[in-house]
Amino acid sequence: MIKKKLIYIVLLLFCCKGTTQNKVDSLYLNFTIHFNQQLLELHKQYITSKKDTIALDTFKCYISSIQIQYDDNSLFSEKESYHLLDLENPNSLQIPITPTNNKIISKVIFNIGVDSIASTSGAMDGDLDATKGMYWAWQSGYVNLKIQGKSSSCKTRKNEFQFHIGGYMKPNYAIRRIELVPKNQNLDLIIDIAEFFFKIELSETNSIMIPSKKAMELADISIKMFKTE
Repeated sequence: MIKKKLIYIVLLLFCCKGTTQNKVDSLYLNFTIHFNQQLLELHKQYITSKKDTIALDTFKCYISSIQIQYDDNSLFSEKESYHLLDLENPNSLQIPITPTNNKIISKVIFNIGVDSIASTSGAMDGDLDATKGMYWAWQSGYVNLKIQGKSSSCKTRKNEFQFHIGGYMKPNYAIRRIELVPKNQNLDLIIDIAEFFFKIELSETNSIMIPSKKAMELADISIKMFKTE
């Protein structure tokens, strides 16, 4: 009995050590979600630049096609690179990319959204699983960015606003490319939701649910949310 316990303890220590080692030796994309200078909290009230009081109950966003460019001009490209950021799931905000090395990172590159290949291939598992609530249909593909909440400025049912930004076919191609120069080698990145609402009058624009011209305008605005910490 004692021998079995000792074997169990040794195995447990080995597994823990392996997990710690993987964490230390891996390069992560670390996202924090802000509203201006504050860490964003769901259901907490914030005031936009248009003086609308808002409270978010959903923030989800697809990050894909991640690349790391090094100072020697070499480039790492992640395979099968589709990740769903979800404010309700803090673990989703840390994305393991590649083993660490001695190279200096000069740029991090990724897309906001899911490409046509994943949208039409039918390979819907992991973060692409339709049960994540981010898939419309084959014709429209995935919701690249979902922001939902409430504001007294919205004369809608329960004062709700809903922005589902997506589309992978022209003229409503909503995928946007991000290129950032990191301020440190830890790849700490900020998503500032205040930038999304910077030009939105919620009394006039409060529901985008399909690929459209307005969705393309908001996709352009969404680029400004992504910053280096």
